Formats: sequence, C-alpha cells, structure tokens
Amino acid sequence: MDATLVLVHKKPELGVGKQRLATRFGTELTLQIAQALLACAFEDAAEWPGPVVLAPASQNDERWAWACAKRFSSQCKVVPQISGNLGQRLNVLDDTLRHKKNKRTQLIYIGSDSPGLRPEDYAAVKAGLHENNAVLIPATDGGVVLMANRSRWPGLSKLPWSTDRLGIALSQLCQVEMGSVKKLQKGYDVDEPEDFFRLIDTLKNDDRPARRALCAFASDVALMLKISHNNKHA
Repeated sequence: MDATLVLVHKKPELGVGKQRLATRFGTELTLQIAQALLACAFEDAAEWPGPVVLAPASQNDERWAWACAKRFSSQCKVVPQISGNLGQRLNVLDDTLRHKKNKRTQLIYIGSDSPGLRPEDYAAVKAGLHENNAVLIPATDGGVVLMANRSRWPGLSKLPWSTDRLGIALSQLCQVEMGSVKKLQKGYDVDEPEDFFRLIDTLKNDDRPARRALCAFASDVALMLKISHNNKHA
C-alpha cells in the first residue's frame, strides 16, 4: 500500500505566521523565509512516490493550493483544513482522508518548516508503519516534526499544542489509544531565529535544489546581520 504524504501548511503571506522569526527579522524577510521553507516541502511532495495531499490552513486558499498542486503528479489532491486548534483540524482532516480512501491507509503528516527531513527519514517512517499504528519524529524543542499513522488518530484537540510538552503528550496518547507507537530520531523545525541559522550546517551537504537555495539564503542573512552588527559598533 502506498503511503500518502499530507502537507499541512499555510499560504505564505506578509505578517502571517512565524511571529518569533518576525520579531528578529521583520515581516518581509520572514515572508521570504516562509516561502523558502515551503519550497522545500513542495520539493518532497514532488519527489513522493505515491499520493500527495496539500492541506492549506484556510478554505480561502484552496484555489492557490490547487495551482501549486499542478506541479506535482496527478495523484496530488487538495483538502483544506477546517477552523479550530491544530488537533481539531488534524482529526477532521484524517477522518476526511480515510473516508475518501480506506480506513487502513497510511498517512504521513508533515508541516512546511522542517527542511531537515531526508529520504531516509521517510523510509524509516514507512518501515515503522509496517509494525506500528503510529510513527513520530519528535522535535528537539519538545514538539513534533512528523506524525504518521495507519489507523485514525485519537482525539487530539486537548493536547498542549505549541508547547514543549506536545511530543511527550502525543506519544503517550498514541500509546494508550492506538496500541503501538514508534518514535524515531529527533529532528527540528524552524520556529526560532537560531533554528533558521542552524540550517546552514544542516543543509550544507544537501544536493536537493530547494535545500541548496535555502542554505545559501540562510548564509546570506547571517552575513547581512553580521555586517549590520559590525557597522553599528564600528
């Protein structure tokens, strides 16, 4: 059975999302970062050997998402998220996809801010789903980078989303309600300015085009800020 890659994302727009980055970089540069990050997620979608679902955060972005989907295979579909917290949105999205496919389909959920994900990570997730109902890649900040399942998620709405307790709480919930969960090696997503600059090292040997562009972009921003800092203290 082919696993379905589900990209849960926002449309990059000025002043929308990534507020911790915007505090340091400003809204225009943060928008460019969001666009570069999404390009890496689209890169994974374009290379995915099975079905792909784009799940934009708003139904207002459905037309934009379908325009993006045209660059991928004919197996790419668009299913907008509902309103509500992330747990509520994931539960409804998961139920919708299982209704359209079948209840035992394998779904791999990613966001648009984890460009450090590599083909071997996805291979490990797929392997984990053969023997487990859920597979998670925890984040170093206590969150989660990737969520995958082969049966419906339990109720996720009451989990401590956007906190450093999410990863443990999600893992415990899956263990209790789904019977088996496998946690893989930790990764990280780009929430803080330090996460963005960490990409310089993470992606320096990555040959994928969008990753190369993002690595160069992060290096340029780091150099720009260093020059600005030195000029202020000259």
